[in-house]
Amino acid sequence: MPKLTLFDLDHTLLTGDSDVLWCDFLIAQGVLDRASFAARNTDMDARYRLGTVGLEEFANFYVGTLAGRTAQDWEPLRQEFLAGVIVPRIGSAAMDLVHAHLDAGDLVAMTTATNRFITELTARHFGIDHLIATEPQMQDQHFTGRTHGTLNMREGKVTRLHDWLSQRGQRFEDFESTAYSDSINDLPLLQAVQRAVAVDPDERLQAQAQAQGWPILRLAR
Repeated sequence: MPKLTLFDLDHTLLTGDSDVLWCDFLIAQGVLDRASFAARNTDMDARYRLGTVGLEEFANFYVGTLAGRTAQDWEPLRQEFLAGVIVPRIGSAAMDLVHAHLDAGDLVAMTTATNRFITELTARHFGIDHLIATEPQMQDQHFTGRTHGTLNMREGKVTRLHDWLSQRGQRFEDFESTAYSDSINDLPLLQAVQRAVAVDPDERLQAQAQAQGWPILRLAR
């Protein structure tokens, strides 16, 4: 059977969370007001890690940072964010893991709760051609600050995976599937694939991995 390999991004391939880092970056650049956003950013991150944050609340808070500008407006800052914040947080072990699956001929996709605009350059940096991400809504070429379609979070990752494969004329059942993630939020995806790998897992996912007999991978950071 052909092989399908799925990689979560934040705290799995990347040391840190793209949404949180983006918000911190914009605060440091003076684009966002520190008094208004810093505490909310910390709170969102904490509740996401616990798996207790509301999906719409989480997604719209971070996509909301894009509101009112075009992709072209954001591009210089997005490039600076990739080079100065994201790339230094990608270890060689994570890059080697991805390339091992690419070199083996797997169909490799990055699947992340973070929005597409923030993560597509990161996927490209890894050499991953396929990105399944939360979609920011656009109107008249401007970001509205809202999301569009099914959020790529929790059970939504499974829904979006099936939708993506269907658009390619493929079925999930026709693949030998593997998924890598750190987070209890990705439990539905990990339970859906044939081989689940917990990467530097949070406490709740580690307990699940031990109970299910899933391998636990520790990446050099």
